[in-house]
Amino acid sequence: MTDQDLRKQAHDLDVTVWVGKKGVSAVVDELDDQLTERDLVKVKFHRSAQAGTDVDELAADLSERVSADLIETRGHTAVLHR
Repeated sequence: MTDQDLRKQAHDLDVTVWVGKKGVSAVVDELDDQLTERDLVKVKFHRSAQAGTDVDELAADLSERVSADLIETRGHTAVLHR
């Protein structure tokens, strides 16, 4: 399945993981569990999580920690796939 196909699938997905002021570390286990159950997960990064870092950088860090592919970032939201 191509990234474009995955982006189309992700379009109608709801956000199921929120990254807040506790940062990426606080959601690694939850995201890992969700990626085990489903192919795609949408993650929303609140402003408090960013602390001078951009969403692309945070999403890349998170995807690396859960051994997932970063499909896309759009605004404050990222889509991950495993």
